[in-house]
Amino acid sequence: MGRIIAIANQKGGVGKTTTAINLAACLAEAGKKILLIDCDPQGNATSGLGIDKDHLENSIYEVLLDECGIRQAMQAVDGVENLTVLPSNVNLAGAEVELLEVEDKEYILSNTVDYIRDDYDYILIDCPPSLNILTVNAMTTADSVLVPIQCEYYALEGISQLIHTVELVQERLNPDLTIDGVVFTMYDARTNLSADVVASVRENLNTKVYNTIIPRNVRLAEAPSHGLPIHLYDSRSSGAESYRNLAREVIERRDI
Repeated sequence: MGRIIAIANQKGGVGKTTTAINLAACLAEAGKKILLIDCDPQGNATSGLGIDKDHLENSIYEVLLDECGIRQAMQAVDGVENLTVLPSNVNLAGAEVELLEVEDKEYILSNTVDYIRDDYDYILIDCPPSLNILTVNAMTTADSVLVPIQCEYYALEGISQLIHTVELVQERLNPDLTIDGVVFTMYDARTNLSADVVASVRENLNTKVYNTIIPRNVRLAEAPSHGLPIHLYDSRSSGAESYRNLAREVIERRDI
């Protein structure tokens, strides 16, 4: 049975989608069969893997509204064997209103993903940077939540809000949900602040922290504009090596 990981942080700009794209691609490179679900109306995970989000015949929006089956909306990623995407675009922004009267609306994605879960080793869900029905659906579907944290001053404040959200979902909707761990992103070795944030979070946070730290890297920032994951855009960059290390950690944790 595939393991489902929601990649979430209520703060924007923390490297959430970058982590979703590149962790998915590096897990696929390691031979794992991966589905990446883009649950963000911005559709950045979709376009970041070279899929034209403005001309989708079907997307997660149609799936949630039961206008098509999940397999009809999924697309393979060119050049990345073992990686499939359930794409998204701006239409998804209207889903919250349209699902308002739907019974058990918090479980729509979970019920849909159940049909294809056994086809994949890992299913990653890129969540929007807010707490809404889309994020709740991701968390009721997931086994665990992976939290990217930018190495900056307000990191602890953001993570405490997210932990509270996860606890609410555990209590009311998905008692099996756990926090998979925290991943530090945009680490700048030249500044004391990055090192201080890492030390502070490790000291104060009562949850797992991945050993891999994702550096601030120009090639990582450039890759989405070319529609490529980092391991294809610049295989030898520090960003590519870091996400390969993170993929290895994710696999090792599952095997423990």
